[in-house]
Amino acid sequence: MTTSPIAEQVAAGYRFEGPALELGALMLASDQLVDVPVRIPLAMLNRHGLVAGATGTGKTRTLQLIVEQLSAQGVPVFAADIKGDLSGLAQPGSASEKLTARAATVGQQWTATGFPVEFYAIGGVGSGLPLRVTMSAFGPTLLSKVLGLNDTQESSLGLVFHYADRAGLPLLDLADLRAVLAHLLSDEGKAELKALGGLSSATAGVILRELIGLEDQGGDVFFGEPEFESMDLLQLAPDGRGLVSLVELPQLQDRPSIFSTFLMWLLADLFHDLPEVGDVDQPKLVFFFDEAHLLFADASKAFLDQVAQTVRLIRSKGVGVFFVTQSPTDVPDAVLAQLGSRVQHQLRAHTPNDAKALKATVATYPTSGYDDLGQVITGLGIGEAVVTVMNERGAPTPVAWTRLRAPQARMDPCDPDVLTATVAASPRAAKYQAVIDRESAREMLADRLEQGAAKQDREQAGAAEPAPEPASDPASDPASDPASDPASDPAKRPVPVPKPPKPPKPSTTKPPKDDNVVEQVVKSDAFQDFMRTAAREIARGMFKTGRR
Repeated sequence: MTTSPIAEQVAAGYRFEGPALELGALMLASDQLVDVPVRIPLAMLNRHGLVAGATGTGKTRTLQLIVEQLSAQGVPVFAADIKGDLSGLAQPGSASEKLTARAATVGQQWTATGFPVEFYAIGGVGSGLPLRVTMSAFGPTLLSKVLGLNDTQESSLGLVFHYADRAGLPLLDLADLRAVLAHLLSDEGKAELKALGGLSSATAGVILRELIGLEDQGGDVFFGEPEFESMDLLQLAPDGRGLVSLVELPQLQDRPSIFSTFLMWLLADLFHDLPEVGDVDQPKLVFFFDEAHLLFADASKAFLDQVAQTVRLIRSKGVGVFFVTQSPTDVPDAVLAQLGSRVQHQLRAHTPNDAKALKATVATYPTSGYDDLGQVITGLGIGEAVVTVMNERGAPTPVAWTRLRAPQARMDPCDPDVLTATVAASPRAAKYQAVIDRESAREMLADRLEQGAAKQDREQAGAAEPAPEPASDPASDPASDPASDPASDPAKRPVPVPKPPKPPKPSTTKPPKDDNVVEQVVKSDAFQDFMRTAAREIARGMFKTGRR
């Protein structure tokens, strides 16, 4: 082993007592590799991390390497499979002379290994089990990010959700929210729209148009029931290895904000459901957020604040979050400051903006033993990275130029028949495959319109017909002869000419049984239980979300 000061510093900095993930070996130059391992302590994975680098530099393989070792350590993993090649985790890799030779240079005993995988697809668009969320659970803040609303429109959308909660109108899918907005803009809903105060008809119209556009793009498939239970991500395989949950993201370029925001909902939902555990020997789940720049692009300040808060607080629930993106500058400072582990692949500096991003990246690293860290980063080869992690004391480790290990599973998409068989054999297939369509806001508003129309018809019919003369009351008919009716005995009538009964006037008298639909629903016992549960869940939502 060389006696280089950098090697000595890195060897001491990456020597841990507890279990750790093996990333690779230290490099002193592009042609100089030393026998100094670079590792991440397993217990510090819930301090979050970042995998960054330009396209084609090996970010996905690094993600796969970490995922494999987490699964082997019994830690469940969730990751977005952007390009589909992470599905190869389900099958053992193929050995080659080049692969085994490279593995030997970093001290890796490479063995072809497959891992337990569960495949999901958002909204069922793909081959995996459908992932769906109800509109109520998704909430107005995340939906505003998907629709690209400004701050004023986002606030107005929150009022619509508030109205639906108060009116007992369950928002389960996109059609429900459209129905509520259409009702508020109709003649029947004008009074209720006015009562909301801060919601103008113009803003409501803008939101409705954006919802129609989202539906035209196929966004309606993401919302509905059965709603995914995020606790299903915390599963172990029968052999004790952590289950790797992969969500397929086809056609990402068509609806990027939907995918990224849906993943953020999953993270927020985990925060809701998981108990506080504090510092643990190993994380309960590690969540990989690929293409993270899509999450933060054009986001409102309120949204960014909630993301930062979720990332900061979910650590105590035993969940680690890794953001995967091209440049560290894609991640807001409030989030970046909370990422304890950094794996930086090559950055390119071909433009002034690239050079600025490189300078900002170098400034975020601890003091390095390399003369020019920026030059090291721009000169990294494929499968190489600059690494610094959080040690077991919570302090940053020395910056280490690292040749990374090779994944042991397939590094390309798995065979289609393997994917199909895995989905069919899943114990969760029966739970999520079939769509549930129960009564919700759309049906309830339609019933209200039908009842209103029927009532109006009865009123018009009553106004068109003259009030009937009561035939059984002789006093109401001056032309009748009381003596001709045996039932009209004057001795039995205390008042000679009683006041005739008033004919019914539907337009002015409202029978108790004709209470409007909202009152009937609100007064029911089932609704009272429903609202207590919903209110409790919504109140604790990080993104104004809550389960129904």
